[in-house]
Amino acid sequence: MKVTYDEESDTIYMKLRETEYYKSDEITEGFILDYDSEGKVIGIEILRASTHLNSEDLSTVNFEINRKIATSRDN
Repeated sequence: MKVTYDEESDTIYMKLRETEYYKSDEITEGFILDYDSEGKVIGIEILRASTHLNSEDLSTVNFEINRKIATSRDN
């Protein structure tokens, strides 16, 4: 996944998958989903990002992965 913020256009783009773009859908004003030809979401675009996030949020990205750790009791 790749997240970019374009300060000039005030746009955040989250590229979720490396695949060919097919179409977009604006799900609500300023929030756009990009899809591949199979209908899977490959990207998320947020227009006028500074109206949705403060400057601290735009300059820092935190990424967490929560996974269940398998134990011998899970088998």
